[in-house]
Amino acid sequence: MPPGPVVIGVDSSTQSTKALFVDADTGHTLAVGRAPHRVEGTAGARESDPDQWWRALGEAVAAGLKESGVPASAVVGIAVAGQQHGLVVLDRAGRPLRPALLWNDTRSAPQAAALTEALGGPSAWTARTGSVPVAAVTAAKWRWLYENEPATAAAAAGVRLPHDFLTERLAGVAVTDPGDASGTGWYATATGTYDPELLQLIGLEVDLLPQVAPGGAVRAGSLTATAAEALGLPAGIAVAAGTGDNMAAAVGLGLGGSGLLDHPVLSLGTSATVFAATRTRPVSPALSGFAATDGAFLPLACTLNCTLAVDKVAALLGLDREDAAPGGEAVFLPYLDGERTPDLPTAAGLLTGLRHATSGRQLLGAAYEGAVFTALRALDDVLRACGLDPSAPGVADRPLRLIGGGARGRTWVETARRLSGRPVIVPRVAEPVALGAAALALAAATGGDAVGAAAQWGAGSGRALAPVARDTQTWSRIASVLDHAGPGLLGGGR
Repeated sequence: MPPGPVVIGVDSSTQSTKALFVDADTGHTLAVGRAPHRVEGTAGARESDPDQWWRALGEAVAAGLKESGVPASAVVGIAVAGQQHGLVVLDRAGRPLRPALLWNDTRSAPQAAALTEALGGPSAWTARTGSVPVAAVTAAKWRWLYENEPATAAAAAGVRLPHDFLTERLAGVAVTDPGDASGTGWYATATGTYDPELLQLIGLEVDLLPQVAPGGAVRAGSLTATAAEALGLPAGIAVAAGTGDNMAAAVGLGLGGSGLLDHPVLSLGTSATVFAATRTRPVSPALSGFAATDGAFLPLACTLNCTLAVDKVAALLGLDREDAAPGGEAVFLPYLDGERTPDLPTAAGLLTGLRHATSGRQLLGAAYEGAVFTALRALDDVLRACGLDPSAPGVADRPLRLIGGGARGRTWVETARRLSGRPVIVPRVAEPVALGAAALALAAATGGDAVGAAAQWGAGSGRALAPVARDTQTWSRIASVLDHAGPGLLGGGR
C-alpha cells in the first residue's frame, strides 16, 4: 500500500537541527533525523556559521528519509522553526558575511539599554513592539554590529533571522512571519508591520528585510530545484513561511486562535521559557510580548540558564544530573551566562546558605531549584499579560505543560511540580517545535489551519501528574536571596 502524504517539520535550534517526518493524516512520527551545530565564543559571545545550519538540515533530512523508509515522493511540504533573535547578515549572493550572532550572545546589552532610553523608556517600546530590548533582541545585535563592525554592516545586502535564512535557501524567496518578526525589535505588534521610526533609530534599511507573510501557515513558495537536489526531496513541494521555535511549540501543542488559550507552558532546554497563547496583546515591560504565528499573541519570558547550567554544576560536582536532592538551606542562582529574566546580562552565579551538613547532591538540587524558580516566577507575569490573576481559583491550579529536553528528566519534572504546586502535563510528543513546524508545512500544502491540525493530532495531551503541596519554604528562601542580592552582588545588570 503506497504511503500517505508526509510533511517535514524542521527545528533548527541553538545546538542542533531536527527533521521530523510526520504522517499528515494521523500526526504519527515516522522518523526524526538529527545533526549537530557548533556554537563558538567566549566572554558573552555566542556565534554560529549559518551555512552549517543548511548543511545540518541536509544531513537531518537524509537521516529522516533513511530511518522512515518512505519514498521522497511522499513528502508534500516542509517548514522551518528556528531559534529566535539570531542576526544573519548576507551579501548580494545570499552568502553570510560573518557568523550569526545568536540569541544568547550578551555583548549587545549596552546597545539594548541605549535603544530603550533613546525611544523614551520601556513603556514606549512595549506600546509599539510588545517588548523591551534586551541583549537577546535582534535590534540590539544589529546596533552592536553597526558600532563594532561598521564595514560588515555597510556591506549587508540582507538581514535575516535564522529561520528566514533557511526558508530562503529552500524556496528562494525572502519571507518571514509575524511570530519570529515580533522578536526583532523593529516589528510593531501594534500595527503588524515593520516600524519605520524604529528602523531609523536602529540604523537599518527596510529593503534589507524579508517580507512579512500574514502568518506562518502561508505558503512562502515552492522547493527550488537546487534545494531539492541538496535535500533529496521533490522540487515544487510546499515551503511554509515557518516561524520561531517558541511560536512553533505553541502550534505543536495545539495552542492558539483555534485551540487552547491561556494554558501555560514551561520549556526546559538550553534556556527556560514560559509562555501562553492569548488573544490579548501583551504590553508588560517584564515580558517579551510576541505575536503568535496564527494571529494570536504569545507573551513569553525567557531565562538564559536552564539545562546547560544545571549540567555544568553536576559536572563540577562529579555527579549524574539525576543524582540530586532538595537543596535544604542552600540557594543557588545559576546565572552562569548572565540572565535575561531578570534582566541581568552580566550576572554571575550566586551560591549561599552553605552548612557543614550541606551535601553535593543538595548543591545540585539547589541549582535545579534556582533555575525552575526563575522561570516560574516569570509565569505570573505571563498570566497577567493574558488578563488573568495568577492566584485566582481556576488559574492557580491550571495545568502546567512541560516540554523540552528537561521534561524527560525526573528531577526537572519533580522540581517543577514541587515549586509550582500545579498539576503537570508532559505532552506525549517529544519534539513540539518540530511538530508545530510540520503542522505549518501541512497548512501550507493544503491551505488548512495549522493549530487545528496539531490539535486534531492530539499532540498537547500526554502524561498527567497530580499536583503536590507547594514547597513555599524553598520558594520564599530563594525569593529572599534574589530580592536582596541586587545587581551588584549578582555581578551587574542595567
